[in-house]
Parts: sequence; C-alpha cells; structure tokens
Amino acid sequence: MKIFAISDLHMSNGNSKPMDIFGYKWKNYLEKIFSDWNSKVSDGDVVLIGGDISWAMTLEEAIPDLERLVPLKGKKVFCRGNHDYWWKSVSKIRAILPEDFFVLQNDCVKFGNTIICGSRAWSVEGAPDFKEEDRKIYFREVERLKLALSSAEKIKEDGDDVYCLIHYPPFNVKRENSLFTDLFESYGVKKVIYGHLHGKDCRTDLHIEKNGIEYYLTSCDQTDNKLVLIKE
Repeated sequence: MKIFAISDLHMSNGNSKPMDIFGYKWKNYLEKIFSDWNSKVSDGDVVLIGGDISWAMTLEEAIPDLERLVPLKGKKVFCRGNHDYWWKSVSKIRAILPEDFFVLQNDCVKFGNTIICGSRAWSVEGAPDFKEEDRKIYFREVERLKLALSSAEKIKEDGDDVYCLIHYPPFNVKRENSLFTDLFESYGVKKVIYGHLHGKDCRTDLHIEKNGIEYYLTSCDQTDNKLVLIKE
C-alpha cells in the first residue's frame, strides 16, 4: 500500500469560481491532477486530501464535485479546509459518501499499520495572517487536534505509525514550534501533511524534517498539480 497526498483542489461545479484567474498553474489543473493520480495510484493505495476541496456552500452543492473523485483509484481521505463551507455535519457527509471515501474531523482512520489523524487546525502565532481574534480559534483547534491524536492513541498497536492530515501549516514562516507541533511531538507523530499555502510568495519547501517529524506541503499549485508520495 502506498500513500499519496494533495490538497486545495478548490473544485467548483459549473465553473462558477474558475481558478485560472490566479495564474498559469491553475489552467486545466484538475485534468492534470486526475491524470497524474491515475498514473500513480492503484486501487489498494490511499490518497490524502488536505482540505479546501470544494467552493460549494452546501453539501448538496458539493456532491457534484465529490462525484468527480469517485472514478479515481484508491481510498480517499479528507480533512476540512477553511473554504469548505459545505462541511457542516460530518455525520451527514459520511452518510452520502461511497465506501472508499473517509472524512476526518478530530478523529482517525487506520489502514494496515498506518493511522491517519485529521483536523483542520488554524493559523498559528507569528504567521502573517494571525490576528488577536484568531487566538481563541487557535486554542480551540489545538483541543480538536488533541482529540484526533487521542483517538489514534486508543487504537495504536506495536509497529503502527501515526500520520496527521491538517489544512493549515502548523508553524510560522520561521518554523518555530507551535501548540500544534508540540502535540505532534508529544504523541509521536511520524509525518504531517498540510496545505493552504498558495502562490509564488509562499514557503516553497515541500518537504522538511523538524524535531524528528517529516512535514509535507501538498497544495496542488505548489506540487505542479501532482500527487506527493508520502509512504512507499
């Protein structure tokens, strides 16, 4: 089983919010992603999608976007992004999804000896967009991440690895520790996958190691619209 990741698909049924206004990397980007996906992924593999899945405002509006992923190979695992306004009731989402779709909200799922935790996270202290009003949300999202990691701890067995799928980067541009990275370290997380960052001015290191944990940035415009191999 291989594990791949990509994030920030920003799908828009009916092309009501075309992404190519943001630059050439967004021109026909979904077709490029789907082509790369099917060239790499087998049915027994797993693909992690780190939020900002659809521009839809309601679950009903998001269904056509989600349906575009159905023919693609592998199991699909999602966490919520800041633009996923359609993601309100996780139980209602799970009720309509095919059996090879998994949505994570402060919990986890296990494939073989790999446990995937999922949480949205939030902007951290020291990030350019962090404001005083973000502090309350930041602390709340820390508690939600703790729930996800605790759920993994309950099912973890000898030899299992814990990965964490989030939307926001868990550190600022200086890569200083945050309450999120402290949790990853205290719970023995092996790999963290995140997105949210876009454009030529964002931090472009797609893979770093910090305090023994591997971090992967998988925003699709930063990966040239290709899936990132997380586990061979």
